[in-house]
Order: sequence, then structure tokens, then C-alpha cells
Amino acid sequence: MRLGFVSLFPDLIEPYFAAGVLGRAARKGLLEIVTANPRDFAYDRHRTVDDSPCGGGPGMLMRVEPVDLALRSLRLSSGAAVVVTEPFGSPFDQAVALELAERPEVAFVCGHYEGIDARFARLRATHVLSVGDFVLTGGELPALVMADAVARLVPGVLGSPESAGADSFAHGLLSAPNYTRPVEYEGIRVPDVLLSGDHRAIEEWRRAEALRITRENRPDLFARAALAKKDADRLSS
Repeated sequence: MRLGFVSLFPDLIEPYFAAGVLGRAARKGLLEIVTANPRDFAYDRHRTVDDSPCGGGPGMLMRVEPVDLALRSLRLSSGAAVVVTEPFGSPFDQAVALELAERPEVAFVCGHYEGIDARFARLRATHVLSVGDFVLTGGELPALVMADAVARLVPGVLGSPESAGADSFAHGLLSAPNYTRPVEYEGIRVPDVLLSGDHRAIEEWRRAEALRITRENRPDLFARAALAKKDADRLSS
């Protein structure tokens, strides 16, 4: 997969894909990371990329022309997704990550100041997304959050192909709690069923815990989850 970033600070982007799981995937050729800086496409000698909002108001806006030219320089294919973050955007979630992971290329456009001239998203965005109801100083962190969630779904990126299927949200529920050695720590034991070797009992326990945790912590997810006939019994046991 090819991941592109339009950013005033590409130095914030590139190191993230040089380490860990994503770094290994990039070195194997599973991920290609490309960046473009709008300042390189500004017209004046000061490489100005911002201007005051039409109609007045506080702060500055990123100008549409240098952002658009930077995006064009990535030479995206016709099937590429272009992602812009905005407060009014659709919530980014695992379903969106799965959708984007099907694309051959995804470009993330990182805003700064008071954002980007609204015409850019209208002209170029395939997805306008939000990562939460809060404001950051720049769009690089949201872009990296989304890119990480998408990239780990690319076949071969994770060491275990089954890992993504066991994630929270993969089946509409939060995942069950996980444990490793030691068996007991500060008086808390690993649940006996996980030590039993009974794989059917373990799967039953994990399903019941996933249901319980989702109902208690994310009732909105639980209300939308596709439940099996036996799930009511699992919750009552």
C-alpha cells in the first residue's frame, strides 16, 4: 500500500514509519510512504501557505493552491482515497479503516492554523473524517492515527494474520481482556479457564467477556452489535 501525506512538517511523519511493525513493513516493501510539503509549491519567496479568512475572523487559513499542488505532486492513482480531517467529518472507526485498507493508495492531508480553505475538501477529498471531539495544533497526529489503523490491516504487516481479527471492534465488540505470565501478580490470578487448555471453553469465556465489557463500557457499540442467539445466555451466566 502507498500512503501519502501532505504536511508542512514531513519530518514528523517519516520517523513514525521507520520503527516498529510499520518500519519492518516499509522495509519489506509492503508500505510505501511519500510526503509533499505545501511550502514547496507556494508562489512567493517567503513560501507563504496561509492567509487571513475572507469575511474576517481570528487566525489564518491554509491556502487552497499550495495544498492542492502538493497533493497533485503525489501522483495518486484513480482509485486512491484522499482524507481530510474536519470537526464535521464522519467519525473514523474500524469500519472506515477496513474500507481504506482496500484502496491501493491513501493520502492524508494535514491541516494547520484554522484549517484549510473549504474548497480543497469539496474538490479533492474522498473522505472527510474526525478522530474525536477535540482540537489539536496540527493534522499530523490524526493522520498518523488513521494511517496506523489502516496500515496494520494490509496483508503481511502484522506478524500474525489472526491478530487483526482478534482486535477490539473487529466484530463490533471490544475484545476480552488478555493475560500472560506470571499466573499471579499482586493477588490477581489469570482466570483459570485460560490455563485449562480447553479451547472451546476459552472461546466461550472470551465471547462472554467481550459482551460484558462492551455492554458496560460502550453501550453504543453493544446496541449496534450483531448478537448470536446464545449471547443472552452468556451474559446471564
